[in-house]
Amino acid sequence: MKMHLKEWDTPHGVLQYCVNGGMIIVSGYRGKDTELMIPAVIEERAVTCIGKKAFLSNKMLKEISLPESVVRIDDWAFAYCTKLSKIVLPYHRMEIGQGIFKDCFHLEQIVDERADERESKTVDIAYLLAAVMSRLDAFYLFDFENAGTADWIAQWDSKMQSIMNTEDTEGFSKMLLCGEEDYGSKDNNLDYYMEQRRREKVRLSMLRMMHDYGLEECVRVKLKEYLLSHVKGQETEETWKVVLEEYGDDLRYYRFLTEIGAVGENNFQAMMEDMGEQHTEMKAYLMKYYSEHYAKEDAFAMFEL
Repeated sequence: MKMHLKEWDTPHGVLQYCVNGGMIIVSGYRGKDTELMIPAVIEERAVTCIGKKAFLSNKMLKEISLPESVVRIDDWAFAYCTKLSKIVLPYHRMEIGQGIFKDCFHLEQIVDERADERESKTVDIAYLLAAVMSRLDAFYLFDFENAGTADWIAQWDSKMQSIMNTEDTEGFSKMLLCGEEDYGSKDNNLDYYMEQRRREKVRLSMLRMMHDYGLEECVRVKLKEYLLSHVKGQETEETWKVVLEEYGDDLRYYRFLTEIGAVGENNFQAMMEDMGEQHTEMKAYLMKYYSEHYAKEDAFAMFEL
């Protein structure tokens, strides 16, 4: 029997829900909220489930918090939410459907509701948990109870290293044979395919180094070596391309580049040229860094902002 849909007002939209056995299932949403807290109770009944495709393809939502009462998230509940960057989940085991965060490319943090977000360890684990779903494809590591333990970190880093050690060409022939891409598309080009694999490794390396809780020094060294082998001026420049094209005005990533030694006399001017008339504040930061560490003359005199 088809359940009757009802609506609950949010600040800038409505949640759709239905009652099933005395419990509430959130079944859909429409509106323009960028941040959303799902209520624990509606109609004096506990909200226990985020239903199948409830927020599918939402283009506005950036942050969402689920209440302690939720015990199940059904298939593709948040899939293709392209701006979703942070989700707060209850600290207990839940039934999790397939593809709940599929193609949520900007998902950065999955936060335990009990966690103190002022602690650097908490922030690191939140980023690593999100990467389990968005970058590692390692569902078995989506585990609040063990996240952050030595064993969990070891498994996370093991999965990361297996990705880093994979040849950039792996999977290309299979993709062509299976017809997974349209004939004639750029995805059928081996050079493009390899560049995308390198970009994935760069994103993963930066993520782990910037959120380095429990990271062994030998692993850190390998990640740094990989990133430096793809900076501006190298044969391939994916480290620089990812920062410029995907994090264009996020100072954290430019600061990270300077910290690992990716900005120097041999590539500074070329980086400035790539940035053109855009990213003014980021250019100013790099100029200041260059002046303090390399320039015999003030770098600001070399370029006009």
